[in-house]
Amino acid sequence: MTVQIDQHNQVGELYIPAKPWFGMSRLRRREAIDGMLMALPWIVGFILFIAGPMLFGAYTALTEWDIISSPVFIGFGNFRQMFTIDPRFWQSLKVTFTYTAISAPLHVVLSFVLASLLNSKAPFINFFRSTYYLPSILPVVATAVLWSWVFNPNFGLLNLGLATIGIDGPMWLSDKNWALAAIIIMNIMYVGPNMIIMLAGLQRVPIELVEAAKLDGANRWHLLRYITIPMTSSVIFLIVIFNINSSFQTFTQAFLMTGGGPQYSTYFFMLHIYNQAWVSFNMGYASALAWVMFVIIISFVFIHFRLSRLWVYSDVD
Repeated sequence: MTVQIDQHNQVGELYIPAKPWFGMSRLRRREAIDGMLMALPWIVGFILFIAGPMLFGAYTALTEWDIISSPVFIGFGNFRQMFTIDPRFWQSLKVTFTYTAISAPLHVVLSFVLASLLNSKAPFINFFRSTYYLPSILPVVATAVLWSWVFNPNFGLLNLGLATIGIDGPMWLSDKNWALAAIIIMNIMYVGPNMIIMLAGLQRVPIELVEAAKLDGANRWHLLRYITIPMTSSVIFLIVIFNINSSFQTFTQAFLMTGGGPQYSTYFFMLHIYNQAWVSFNMGYASALAWVMFVIIISFVFIHFRLSRLWVYSDVD
């Protein structure tokens, strides 16, 4: 096996030219086969459960299909109907965008605040960390039913608590002005995973850097602005992506608690896809809606990656 120095490599690393398959030794060929066999289950699963359904969904998005009969190709008719005829399409987009614009930043801020409070060596700190994380492992269905009782305007705990301080609580899930806010409040309980990720990021901040800044006269605001946030910006970047993705795909809470009402004030985009697919059996139109949601999420993620160059700090060149 010939080993040569790459002339373009400034650090003088060894460069081993790739050999064709039949030029490999028996050991290298065996290693390549083992690697492909190990990756094969993932490749098969990706083709069967991700790539295959996506391609089939792309085809059905161009058809009129009620699941029972054969699909009828109609070109871009579903998308034409979506943007020009269907009023629920724009309402579901409005609700989903509003929810994402409020819920995603709220989760980032709360996870940062909680992680900062729990990033200490106080007594029973592990207990408090577990307590804040525990609600996130509860079943969403059970949680939605529980919060429906909490938001009950007559005997719900929230309005009873507000009444003790002289505030007449709203109708919450029965009021179109408060129903979406109620779901946002409920979703706060799932801040636990984001908090754990943020806590890991805070613990990566070099203590030497913090102590050096204190010796130079930096106060808490200076430490937060010039050290903590820049050093955890990559973690914040990751949490923003997670929350954008999950917010756009919100379904269970609205489906169980409000059904999209009252007056479509909680009619999320995923709920619109579900109604078109499994209530109206308009699977072709539902596939077109799903692809629009896919494009929206990918666009937001792409924009987020592009903007990350302006504010995400990385110590890797």
